[in-house]
Amino acid sequence: MPRTQDFDTAEVIGKVRDLFWDKGFEATSIPEIERVTGLNRSSLYNAFTSKRGLFDAAVEDYLGGVVRPRLRILTDEPTHPDDVVRYYRSLAEALTELPGDSPGRGCLLLNSAAGFAAHDDTQRAVVDAYRHELSAALTHALRAFDPDMTPDLLEHRARLLTSLSVSALVLSRVNRFEAVAVVNTAIAQLEEWSRST
Repeated sequence: MPRTQDFDTAEVIGKVRDLFWDKGFEATSIPEIERVTGLNRSSLYNAFTSKRGLFDAAVEDYLGGVVRPRLRILTDEPTHPDDVVRYYRSLAEALTELPGDSPGRGCLLLNSAAGFAAHDDTQRAVVDAYRHELSAALTHALRAFDPDMTPDLLEHRARLLTSLSVSALVLSRVNRFEAVAVVNTAIAQLEEWSRST
């Protein structure tokens, strides 16, 4: 007879997500996961099969609870020309909410890009899919920003803004003040484009 699960899966995933987000996949140990969740290895593996299964669940939770709510500024209808600037202002606000000069968490997905995603096809695909989703959201919002933009210019600007977003999120791990400066550069670029339309 199978054992019944006596813990809240969403709560466990949230705790594990935060641990992976802070430490990364490779630096997070099973004993740390046990300590944070209050569950033993067999309960965790019974529910998630492995440390990697836990990480994959944490990534899905991160996409649904952190990434996509922020991208809604760019993708919700009706679109407004100010949506792209609002997105970057919300990103700057999130980066400055940390106390003192404590380091930021960055992005759970992009943090893995510099680590194990470099040699893990599945995680590499997840990171690239996130980059594509961000780029598509920015492209969508840029159409409202300037409906007369040519397809080539639209692609160029979306790629530039995607790169600035990725840079800011990666930098926020080590220097959140510079990360905010990168976000402000994106806002200044948008304001310049707005003046030239």
